[in-house]
Amino acid sequence: MTSASQAPRRVVNRTIVLWDIDNTLLYTGGAGSLGMRRAFRDLYGVEDAFGRVEFSGRTDTAIFTDAARERGIPDDRIGAELPRFIDAYVRHLATTLHEVRGHLMPGVREVLAALNEYDDVVVGLGTGNFRRGGELKLRHYGIDEHFPGIVGGFGEDSALRDDVIASGIRRLASGDRNGHRVVVIGDTPHDVSAARANRAYALAVATGRNSVEELMACGADAALDDLSDVERVIALIRG
Repeated sequence: MTSASQAPRRVVNRTIVLWDIDNTLLYTGGAGSLGMRRAFRDLYGVEDAFGRVEFSGRTDTAIFTDAARERGIPDDRIGAELPRFIDAYVRHLATTLHEVRGHLMPGVREVLAALNEYDDVVVGLGTGNFRRGGELKLRHYGIDEHFPGIVGGFGEDSALRDDVIASGIRRLASGDRNGHRVVVIGDTPHDVSAARANRAYALAVATGRNSVEELMACGADAALDDLSDVERVIALIRG
């Protein structure tokens, strides 16, 4: 007879939902890029360091690295400079969020509230944002309560979005992904490819630069114009 202490631990199947932030959950009106420009100016005396750097779908580490290299910062110094840049950026972001006008994307608040009703759904972030920057954005737009502890994968985890999503899965699955469904929600081909690289369901939304057709063509499992059809979104998330 097997005692309670010897009984195998029951594995609870859950759905892990990793959200991108910019142009998926919300639009900041450019507060993030403005904060980065000011931070780089303060640290390195360059006014528009990001003028030729692509932002869409990329991690903040990759964005900073491109600007740093272009301005002559040696590769072996970039890692050491990153914490200084994050500190300066977060200070400016706290201000720039109030200087420009942004908004939540359609359906976001309703979808997050609906997901709260399911005990087997765990919500986190799979974002290129630095963690502290992402937290500021969520708080500013009043949805931080839906992301307790601000857990997931973040821009400082890696320059590569595939690795960011892997980090988010590992943290929300407590290291054991077996039995869990993982859904990545994002607006760019980078989100889709990162989901596929991690064997996750890629739910794409055309609330950024890319159309539904473009997102489906790059491998999304489903693509929507936005998240306003809450019932459909929940059905896709829960599979």
